[in-house]
Amino acid sequence: MIRVMLVDDHPVLRYGMAGLIDTQDDLSVVAQTGDVDEVILLAATQTPDVVLMDLDLGAEISGIDLTARLRAESPGTRVLVFTTYDTDADIVRAIEAGATGYFLKDSRPADLFAAIRSAAAGISALSPTIATRLLGRTQKPDETLTAREIEVLELLARGYSNKELGHALFVSEGTVKSHLHHIYTKLRVDSRGAAIAHAVREGIVRI
Repeated sequence: MIRVMLVDDHPVLRYGMAGLIDTQDDLSVVAQTGDVDEVILLAATQTPDVVLMDLDLGAEISGIDLTARLRAESPGTRVLVFTTYDTDADIVRAIEAGATGYFLKDSRPADLFAAIRSAAAGISALSPTIATRLLGRTQKPDETLTAREIEVLELLARGYSNKELGHALFVSEGTVKSHLHHIYTKLRVDSRGAAIAHAVREGIVRI
């Protein structure tokens, strides 16, 4: 039996997912919560094999932050991100945080069940849309933004100046300018506004 824990701040969706997952003979929902403060404790006491993690939990701490903490404190538990967000920024950060898989909420139930089983076995599970985005990143390395460049773009979209970017990333303004130059080159733009517009339009970041 694969033990599943649900982390989502929408109770109706959470209860609905629990009922859906429990229709499978080999899957059992052993815990569910929308409270970020309960996540680590529940994972420790209920020992789920897979945590189905939303990214936006309506709190200062995100699903990505919780994924990193879970992987550090409960290494035997796999995290399968289950969200509506499909930007490069979210995908890259989730994978770097240790997520075993990344699935979108518009997926078919049968595909989600298969993803949970794969995650429990330690096998990467990705929605077709997510797999396509990741494949695109590997096929065009010269045009693909690095994780740090995506981070710079996210802060840029929030209105950070070069000086503020440097403070936030603990780098010099010269390094910030270098990152911006690489971003502009890869996106084929020549200004901050154009870079942000392109990144949002192409699903690289969200604002």
